[in-house]
Amino acid sequence: MKALLLIDIQNGFCPGGNLPVPDGDQVVPVANTLIDSGKYDLIVASQDWHPAGHGSFASAHPGKKPFEIGTLSGKPQMMWPDHCVQNTKDAEFHPGLHVGVVDFIQQKGQNPSVDSYSAFRDNDQAALTGLAAFLRGKGVSTLDLCGLATDYCVKFSAIDAVEMLPGVAVRFIEDASRGIDPNGVRAAIDEMRTRGVAIIRSRDALA
Repeated sequence: MKALLLIDIQNGFCPGGNLPVPDGDQVVPVANTLIDSGKYDLIVASQDWHPAGHGSFASAHPGKKPFEIGTLSGKPQMMWPDHCVQNTKDAEFHPGLHVGVVDFIQQKGQNPSVDSYSAFRDNDQAALTGLAAFLRGKGVSTLDLCGLATDYCVKFSAIDAVEMLPGVAVRFIEDASRGIDPNGVRAAIDEMRTRGVAIIRSRDALA
């Protein structure tokens, strides 16, 4: 059972969104090629789905500005612009993404007291989203993942997948992903590789 996990390919992380990843929209045609390839038995997408006033938003902390470090529930937290608020256009999937054939959508980031980069669990690792159990229940043996952003949600999802899905081959599709900071992207790829994630290109996934 081979699965594709599309991570947070949403308006908010694409040009024109509230937290745009540089060239984030360029992942859409590559992702669509993967979706439409017939190579996957299961297609899953994660979706940042924050309540208004989420604690990771700078606007929830008087005096804080986006991209400063603050605290959330007593732990260091990057302060983000308001983004991917539930039931807003910013939270919708990119309109060009072929979401009509996605089998399962995993929403995340709904607890206002903790951020959720990973599609599998909150950042404090106390609460699971249920995605790992879903994939295990489907008998997934290979999990390819890609999306936005490489140095945050994609990296943490990949590392959690290795830890929470023992025996599953986890592969990061580099050209179907974009990151926020070039140095952060390189470090994320190195960390994923060290943690047991295979680094591939879309052509490898389609071979």
